Amino acid sequence: MMTKIFRACLAGFAAFLFSACSTQKIVLDPVTVKANTPGSNIYRGSYPHLTDILHTKLELKLDWDSSFVIGKAWIEARPYFYPLNQVSLNAQGFRINKVALISKDDNLDSLNYKYDGKHLLIDLGKTYTNDQKFTLFIDYVAMPARLKVGEDISSPGNRGIYFINPTATEPNKPQQFWTQGEPECNSTWFPTIDGPQEKMTQEISITVPKKMVTLSNGALDFSSDNEDGTRTDFWRQEQPHSTYLTMVAGGYFSVIKDKWDDKEVNYYMEPGYARYAKLIFGKTPEMLEFFSKKLDVKYPWEKYSQIVVRDFNDGAMENTTATVFFERMNMTDSSYLDENYEDIISHELFHHWFGDLVTTESWANLPLNESFATYGEYLWNEYKYGRDFADLYGWKDTQAYFNSEKFTQNVIRFDYADSEHMFDQVSYQKGGRILHMLRKTVGDEAFFKSLTHYLKKHSYKTAEIHDLRIAFEEVTGQDLNWFFNQWFLAAGHPVLQIENTYDSFSRKSTIIIKQLQDLSKIPLYTIPLSIDIYTSAKVERKNIVVNKQSQSFTFDVAQQPELVNVDAEKYVLAEKREKKSAQEYAFQYQKAPLFMDRLEAFQALARLPLDKTAREVCISALGDKSWQIRLLAVNATSRLNEQEKDIVYPTIKSLAITDERSYVRAAAITALSKTFSSRDNNDIFLKAASDKAPSVRNALANTQKNKS
Repeated sequence: MMTKIFRACLAGFAAFLFSACSTQKIVLDPVTVKANTPGSNIYRGSYPHLTDILHTKLELKLDWDSSFVIGKAWIEARPYFYPLNQVSLNAQGFRINKVALISKDDNLDSLNYKYDGKHLLIDLGKTYTNDQKFTLFIDYVAMPARLKVGEDISSPGNRGIYFINPTATEPNKPQQFWTQGEPECNSTWFPTIDGPQEKMTQEISITVPKKMVTLSNGALDFSSDNEDGTRTDFWRQEQPHSTYLTMVAGGYFSVIKDKWDDKEVNYYMEPGYARYAKLIFGKTPEMLEFFSKKLDVKYPWEKYSQIVVRDFNDGAMENTTATVFFERMNMTDSSYLDENYEDIISHELFHHWFGDLVTTESWANLPLNESFATYGEYLWNEYKYGRDFADLYGWKDTQAYFNSEKFTQNVIRFDYADSEHMFDQVSYQKGGRILHMLRKTVGDEAFFKSLTHYLKKHSYKTAEIHDLRIAFEEVTGQDLNWFFNQWFLAAGHPVLQIENTYDSFSRKSTIIIKQLQDLSKIPLYTIPLSIDIYTSAKVERKNIVVNKQSQSFTFDVAQQPELVNVDAEKYVLAEKREKKSAQEYAFQYQKAPLFMDRLEAFQALARLPLDKTAREVCISALGDKSWQIRLLAVNATSRLNEQEKDIVYPTIKSLAITDERSYVRAAAITALSKTFSSRDNNDIFLKAASDKAPSVRNALANTQKNKS
């Protein structure tokens, strides 16, 4: 789920526009936690598995005037292991009309129950063993609009089901409804067992006005028109999934049909945006193909639909077969020039393997869902656009974590005060970077074979972090406790001080690496590293393992190195403190192969505006193959001297019109209006006026404001 935190490169074009990250926080109402606070002596383990829900059937009608759900539920279940004579279900804010047991001849045998507004405790009338099934019937009215924040729910984002413009009194706003079940909100509209551990199959019939379109999990079995001007849609999902992934949504949508393999792929858009649906979501079939092949596990569900709704309280949600997106996905061809949100689309789709097919067994293990979905973004970017592009967004994830002040939080953690607190930069961005390190540690072949093994072993089940470790160990034959303990089961990250010297007499190069993190709180890390040593003759790679507070590594090198590039793969999640000369950084920018090599060098040289070599690299970076570095270089032109500004002026004019990335074009226009304001730029501004990208149009508007 893209929740509270979502990835989006939004407007703004100052220097280091994206230096923090592409993620921005959605401002939500604060979460009210009445029990424990972070740091309390608490333990949040897996929920006990007492009742096993096998199948849920729902009949739903919507009362638009009151925003109530009028429902009937049939719940087929059995004791999980120990015998049961009662069942406890989560049901938040209901009016219970009837509770009964379905007898063998399909009669309703009334059952005694107790209900406190949150939990429905049902007396089964006899004791059942785990080889005996029973079916409960519950007639109810769900009243989510009446749930009080701070008493019944912790925030407005926990109502579970939402009616948008229910009385049709808000102009220019469509009537819609949608649900959001994660983490434990679906029990506001149907009785169930909350938590990721409970998996079930399901049937849902939902009655709506005849012209409305509905969406739910699984496949649409059939529809039936009713005499009162309504229609009932019948949805069925045959494969089990966790109860929080159950969803319904509907409204006056256009459905744009696509296909992958033998499966339906549909896009639900408001009619005004329907013509852009394939522009926005059209890469979905290619993503399905790529992920299925990369994981060697074919997309495991009946269909895949994506729907864009109004007022969604998260970025997106990976409900099984039916992902919901926030309304910023209502884009035109113009807004698409700035942001395509492929990161969110790939994130939610990758969840259908990691999160939906194999689900975290507890919220403490949430990174098994979210770290993987975040890394799914990287994998898509790497496949579609190349490693440079993927590493750019990997770097943004790193910066999001570094800027989050979450260093004290373990990745897998059992002391959260509220499950909502698990949805943070540690579970998402740090976890995604850890998976990248795991990939680099074991190698590509072992990494993807291990993921395949993990998915097939735990399909339609739940898992914890040790299941992932064991899957990797079973494939690789290696003990990986050391990796999982320091990265997944501990807090923080290494802080590395790196120094290198060269002795021309002995012809030896020495690299000293110290771990400076607070070892009373953060582990002493074991870090496999590669070091590339560049001389005029060649580049030679040395592989080392850092596992002490201070270590020296000495290598025979025939001449003074032009560059010693520590962490040559640029994969370690660490703060690095390293001193290099401007000449060394310039060499790194020009000769080292990776985006992160160039970015690291550029950022270091940008801090040396008085150094001629540094400024030369900044000028060269205007032609960098990464739009991010071109953007930074454009913003750095203000630090050049007048002669250098004369040299780069034609390049800035060209970038303002021809650069493939709208943010670079916008930054170039801003630079022309400020850094190069004494020159006649009207011809460029006139040409740029035909640019449809919102960022460029905003830059032009600001140019006019500056003139006035």
